[in-house]
Amino acid sequence: MKMKRISFIEVGAPGVHIFSKFPVARVGTVLLSTILKEKGYEVKAFIEDISTPDWQFIESSDLVCISTLTSTAIRAYSIGQRLRAKGKPVIMGGAHPTFMPEEALQYCDFVIRGEGDRTLPELMSCLDKGTPAIEAIQGVSYRDTSGTFFHTPDRQLLKEVDLNSLPVPDFSLVHDWKPSHLYSLSTSRGCPFACRFCSVIPMFGRNYRFKSTESVLKELKHIHSVSTGTRFFVDDNFTANRKRIKELLQVMIAEKLTSDWTAQVRTDVAADPELLRLMADAGCHTVHIGFESINPKSLEDFNKKQTVEDIVRSIRSFRDYGIHIHGMFVIGADTDDVTVIRRIVDFAIQNGIDTIQFMVLTPLPGTPLFEEMKKSGRLIHTDWSKYDAHHAVFRPELMSAQTLQTDTIKGMGRFYSWKYIVKHLAKFDLHYTSIGIFGKRTVHKRLRQIASYHETIPIHEPENA
Repeated sequence: MKMKRISFIEVGAPGVHIFSKFPVARVGTVLLSTILKEKGYEVKAFIEDISTPDWQFIESSDLVCISTLTSTAIRAYSIGQRLRAKGKPVIMGGAHPTFMPEEALQYCDFVIRGEGDRTLPELMSCLDKGTPAIEAIQGVSYRDTSGTFFHTPDRQLLKEVDLNSLPVPDFSLVHDWKPSHLYSLSTSRGCPFACRFCSVIPMFGRNYRFKSTESVLKELKHIHSVSTGTRFFVDDNFTANRKRIKELLQVMIAEKLTSDWTAQVRTDVAADPELLRLMADAGCHTVHIGFESINPKSLEDFNKKQTVEDIVRSIRSFRDYGIHIHGMFVIGADTDDVTVIRRIVDFAIQNGIDTIQFMVLTPLPGTPLFEEMKKSGRLIHTDWSKYDAHHAVFRPELMSAQTLQTDTIKGMGRFYSWKYIVKHLAKFDLHYTSIGIFGKRTVHKRLRQIASYHETIPIHEPENA
């Protein structure tokens, strides 16, 4: 019997963080919803960070697809268990089920590993026809009739021509979507760098795969017609191919598609003044940069392939072109002691970084860091809800886990200070004033919450502290 009504659920974050003020819909959920809509299904996508799902619709669906990261896995499992108890078939996908499929299959019927653009429609077709040919579909995990786990071979990553053939994600399928929401779009997949804590390479490969300028332009024109919100290019490195991105930016300028947008980039953009000028002229408001650290040894430990000098140069260059900077830092490398947190805050303030995000180093399943921590016995637990980059879930080398978490939160508090708030308020800059207030409240809330968590961590002062 053909299934008709399909619900997608993108599970919400377990706690408040600096991005909670600007919830972002992951492109994958909306894209897969669109693909199934074009196959004739009645589809709705529910993104918990944006609004409360319509459970009446979900529970009336013929099948539910759940997308989850590691930090949202426990809630995803709870939802999956609840829906299966009501007789609803459940498919899970996303980074965490990809790397922990047998765990996820305790709470769902099928796991789609890796990219689901081709796998999901094939699986749906098989389920509709009631045929037992699931073992022929690449990238699927399930239990056979005896309860034995079965994993079909991995599916090859989509080629660039395949990316161009994908539909424009239809955000009108998102429950309670508003034109003013931050609008995320993806123009590439993959990353050739090998940061030890990052799951992008295991998920999307080491080679960049780019959409054509024509394909991206089509999507931008669609967005221009339906959205008033800021555009967010969610590519892991938006400017990876400079020739391609310059061509895209020139077209955006010519077509007057220059509404405010943000993107994730690396520090090497600063070496190209032509690219910086095009970004500014095309409407780039803010860049999100993974600076990660100002400790040279930590940058080397992360395999970041950049220096502190690169970081300083990039900050100055972006500021020269009027582009704001959201600096992201990861704390907890084996070469980090507690003083590095204060030094990063001082660095961020002195160099005029507009906003920052401090993240506790988190070993995510699928990454080299996770395997290293697991093998060495340094993981404190696998309560996935705490794998949100705001809790210490491993034993650091040069400080206690409690100190790592507490001082990282306090470091955010030093940055989002009353001085930060008053400075921006004095300039009538309400955008950054509100971010400062939100950041300060977030810090206070997290500091109130950590005591109970720390009680669950055995006291362990490292010998080298």
